[in-house]
Amino acid sequence: MDALPFDYSDYEPKGDKKNSEFFEEYLPKIYDRRAKTGVNDLVGAMKAVVIQVETGDGVPTMAELHRMTPNRYHSSYISGTHKFHVLHNRPEFPAVILMEPLSDSYEDYIRRLNVLYPLSRQKPNTRYVGEVFHCSDTAELQKTLEAQSIRFDYPGDTENDVYTSKGMVFSTPSDFTGNRIGYSNHDFNDPESLALGERVELTEAEKTSLQDGIAFAEKHGLNELMLGYDHMATRILAGEREDAILEFQTMVPYYFWGAYNISDMNSSTNVNRCPIVGDDKQSPAKVFTANNTPSFVNSFENLPMPTEDFVRNYGRRMHHMAVEILDGDHPSNQKNVDYVVGLLGQQGIPFLAHVVGECKDSPDLKQIFSKHSKHTLLITEYIERCKAFDGFFTKSNVAALTEAAGKDERYKHGHVFD
Repeated sequence: MDALPFDYSDYEPKGDKKNSEFFEEYLPKIYDRRAKTGVNDLVGAMKAVVIQVETGDGVPTMAELHRMTPNRYHSSYISGTHKFHVLHNRPEFPAVILMEPLSDSYEDYIRRLNVLYPLSRQKPNTRYVGEVFHCSDTAELQKTLEAQSIRFDYPGDTENDVYTSKGMVFSTPSDFTGNRIGYSNHDFNDPESLALGERVELTEAEKTSLQDGIAFAEKHGLNELMLGYDHMATRILAGEREDAILEFQTMVPYYFWGAYNISDMNSSTNVNRCPIVGDDKQSPAKVFTANNTPSFVNSFENLPMPTEDFVRNYGRRMHHMAVEILDGDHPSNQKNVDYVVGLLGQQGIPFLAHVVGECKDSPDLKQIFSKHSKHTLLITEYIERCKAFDGFFTKSNVAALTEAAGKDERYKHGHVFD
């Protein structure tokens, strides 16, 4: 597939986070190998994100997504182990696939991971699974990446056959992030082609619960203000930051945009973007956040470490997904993001702290985190890039958001602190 011109060798990553000599040596090698082995030609933009929820949480999760995001329900399917619910936004943006086990006793790698951590074991089957990228030849790509020590599941390896279904292949969960990466040549705007199972219809009551969210969005103009996923952020351990980035770069045609040290929160934010699209929402940026030092070393200094605490409490996993809000001033004399957040707050959707950032006379960002969803354990971020701000993020905003999330994610001796 044709890619927009991008010279990986000539790009100078942004930021002030110092990377190791190991990282600086192998990143350009990975770029070069991707080009030579055809990965850049075989793999395209992100086409779907996959999330698993608990049995019975499928429809409530979709109702929440209808209210809090621009994703809208399309269709449902049933296999031997799961219901699958497909949601769409714009055709050029990734779809959302919700997986709902048919039995609450269902067990696969997700449950086995979740029970290891105190704040995820209460939702044992709930986890962000990973992304699916377009691939013109999945068999060829699988062969190519396996030669580079990337592992894939094969039929019989997993309890959930979707990971090995026709036309779709998934890597095994990453040792560094717990996330999978999938590849498919299917048209995700045509869920009938995905071979997820037999088509099933929602009940009238379920349809009504979803329609309420759509009506709410239409009434208040949210369909025009909520655009799509801008980025998604996974939290990992301090010592695995560079490995996670290099593994991801091995598997998809993204580039390492840069990394910033968020010293106030003893962490770093590391951004990877896709150069083959003209809009991040067509293939959202992948962000990895990690402590600057491991927790047992930080104990000498006793600095804040909300990022590492999250991993110790929930495991390596996706932390938040960011919805971009249309830049502009709302008729209510607010920035659009302030209007959206205020409206959702009136509907009982809880947020962490307040909107951070200023959007006045110069380019800037305004951002806020919701609280963790009780259905997905994910935070939804709302972000408005004011006056064509193109720096991706600001250190002060990230510090404020990280601090707010950390206060909400504390755990000690079996208790979550409110």
